[in-house]
Amino acid sequence: MARDSEARGTLLTWLQPTVVRYCRARIGRTGDGEAYSTADDVAQEVFVALLGALDRYTDAPESFLPFVYGIASHKVADHYRRAARNRSELAADVPDSVDPDAGPEQLAMAAELRGRLGDLLRSLPPVQQQILHLRLVVGLSAQETAELLGLTPVRVRLAQHRALARLRSSISPAEWA
Repeated sequence: MARDSEARGTLLTWLQPTVVRYCRARIGRTGDGEAYSTADDVAQEVFVALLGALDRYTDAPESFLPFVYGIASHKVADHYRRAARNRSELAADVPDSVDPDAGPEQLAMAAELRGRLGDLLRSLPPVQQQILHLRLVVGLSAQETAELLGLTPVRVRLAQHRALARLRSSISPAEWA
C-alpha cells in the first residue's frame, strides 16, 4: 500500500507540469489579479479525477497520457459550462448596500427646491409658518398643534388651509409641471 501511494505521488509529480500547462493554455488568465488561479484550480480537479480513475484504468501504458488529456479536456469543458451558467460579474469590492448619496445633479436640484420652498414659506405670516411646520414636518395633529400654539383646533385647520392656498397661488403653472 505504501508503494502504491509513493507510485501515485511520483506519477502526479511527473504529470503536474504537463496538465497545468494544458489547463493554462485552454483557460488562460483570469484577469482577477491572480494570473492563472482558475486554470490551476481546474488542473487540481484533473488530478483528483485522475486519482479516482487510476484503479479502473486497464489500457496499454502508451495510451495513458491520452487518457489523462481526456480527463483534462472534460474538466476544462466543465469549467466553461459552469462559467456560462454563472452570469454574475466579479467585482473587487462588493458594496454592502445601495449608495444612498445623491449625485451632483440631484444635489443641485434639491438645493434649488429648498431655496424656492424657503422663499415661499417666508412669504407666509409667522403663525402660518409654525402651523405648517408642526403639522407637515413634525407630524402633529391639529389638536396637538393647537395646544402648543394656544389656539383652537378649528383655528389651526383654518390657518393651515389658508397657508396652503396662499402657497398654491404663489406657484406658477409652469412650476407645477
